[in-house]
Amino acid sequence: MPGAASQSASATSVAPTRRITIRQSDEDRFGFQRTVTAALPDPEPLVMNLARCVLEILAGARDLEQVARWVTDQVYRHLLKRVVTASRARQAKGIVPTRPAFSLGAPIIRHPADGIVEAVVIANGRARARAIAIRLEGLDRRWRATAIHVL
Repeated sequence: MPGAASQSASATSVAPTRRITIRQSDEDRFGFQRTVTAALPDPEPLVMNLARCVLEILAGARDLEQVARWVTDQVYRHLLKRVVTASRARQAKGIVPTRPAFSLGAPIIRHPADGIVEAVVIANGRARARAIAIRLEGLDRRWRATAIHVL
């Protein structure tokens, strides 16, 4: 019996290990993965091109699909609503879509956090000046616009 007592004492002192697994959601594995600024290219060319393209899209001179890969789904839907509204306004007035004449000023670019860029570009047209505010985030090793506002 002394052997049985020592076996039960050693058996109770070693607790069975339970393996805890933390499962990642599909969104964590297959959604957009954040990228640090050091792993991304200079954002200035993209900011300038997006500003130019958005103004041309709203004027009806460029197709929205051309910027789809550089914007998030939410930004795409927002721009689509603005394109439809602008198109209806042009049709009601009988205006033919033409490429707008404007010059872009130097962008003002700020980095509020790693992997995030906020920029503004001033577009000077014949009749008025407009500001295009753009927020870029590093997603899947490239910049993507998560917000675009034309003022």
